[in-house]
Amino acid sequence: MLEIDARSCANMPKFADIRAWEQAEMLMQPVFIRVIDNIRKQLEQSTWQGTYQDTPIWPEGVPEETKARVAQLQAQLATATPEEAEEIEEQLARLPSPQPSYILCLKKGERQITVDLWQLCYQICFRNYSPVLNALDQDLIVEVDTRLIDDMGEVDWLRLDEKAKQLIEQIFVSLSPHRVAADPDDSESLETNEPEAGE
Repeated sequence: MLEIDARSCANMPKFADIRAWEQAEMLMQPVFIRVIDNIRKQLEQSTWQGTYQDTPIWPEGVPEETKARVAQLQAQLATATPEEAEEIEEQLARLPSPQPSYILCLKKGERQITVDLWQLCYQICFRNYSPVLNALDQDLIVEVDTRLIDDMGEVDWLRLDEKAKQLIEQIFVSLSPHRVAADPDDSESLETNEPEAGE
């Protein structure tokens, strides 16, 4: 199973304090799992086809030759002896590394739409999260949706599943040509509002 570390998530938003970061760290793996599961359920009853892409996102200003060198070392690491692996890992530690970006590619006939899975996870994990506002304001502080954490400080799986289900359903409803859009110019948009779980 994929291990999710909040520090490795692409374009991770900023937190008010360490407690908020720890809460997000606890939620991200379960959120990712529920997003993938709900996408699978929607695809099973949809005429859209879905595939996933794992695309690395590099820090700004990293030259192509450095990216190529990192890729080369990572390939060597796969077949290296324990002694060689240690040396390769030391070299990689001195080089910039990309953040993973997970993209859902939806296709139906000639239409193709991509959805950033991290952005979906953030919309579930945080209250009133907007991918657009976060992209415009790099200093925007997010608020963890503490309704997804129970009184014992553990993940509330029922609320989490309900919130993930609502968001993924909104996306697939927005793909339907028969839906009634509030704004006629909005018919192709995948922008979603945060569903209110348990309220």
